[in-house]
Amino acid sequence: MIGLTGGIATGKSTVAGMLQERGAYVLDADVLARSVIERPSKGYRQVVKAFPEAVRADGSLDRKKLGSIIFNSNERRRVLEGIIHPLVIQRMQVEGRAAEQDGHMVVCDIPLLFETNCQEWLDSVWVVYTDPRVQRQRLLARDGMEADEAERRIQAQMPLEDKRVRADAVIDNSDSLQETEEQVEQLWHAQLRRRQHADNSTHRP
Repeated sequence: MIGLTGGIATGKSTVAGMLQERGAYVLDADVLARSVIERPSKGYRQVVKAFPEAVRADGSLDRKKLGSIIFNSNERRRVLEGIIHPLVIQRMQVEGRAAEQDGHMVVCDIPLLFETNCQEWLDSVWVVYTDPRVQRQRLLARDGMEADEAERRIQAQMPLEDKRVRADAVIDNSDSLQETEEQVEQLWHAQLRRRQHADNSTHRP
């Protein structure tokens, strides 16, 4: 399984889409994070117990209120992450292995990949990198936030340079989409060749 990560406004979702177009089975950690706390799951019960003030009268989770709680408290955010992250990783591993058994190339899109030590169980890690100046410009243009808020969002994440040096492959998305697409194409075909070689080695008498 390939792990895909990056930083806010680096274009990770764009790269995930390019890989999906090439046939990758993409597992999105953000999508799974929402599903693992749906009623009446184990995750839902844990969140209700830890954050009773975010539960509506009908028992449903007020996700907006939950977001406000964890945004204003690092301690509460860590509590929520402690509930969600293990469930997401477990779901990703089970579904990813099943997809591999069916012959798919699996890409796990994980924003907090290194922060949650997912590199320990992934076969390789690809980082989507963007020049910090371009990253700030894109974030300001995309979300329409003030410069100081954009800076806080960026500083709240592991520095991109740290992710870059820990990656098995880097996709530089600082320039045009065409250049990014070319890098994705090269990495994808290199991965296909590696898998073909591994399959041939496995089946040799």
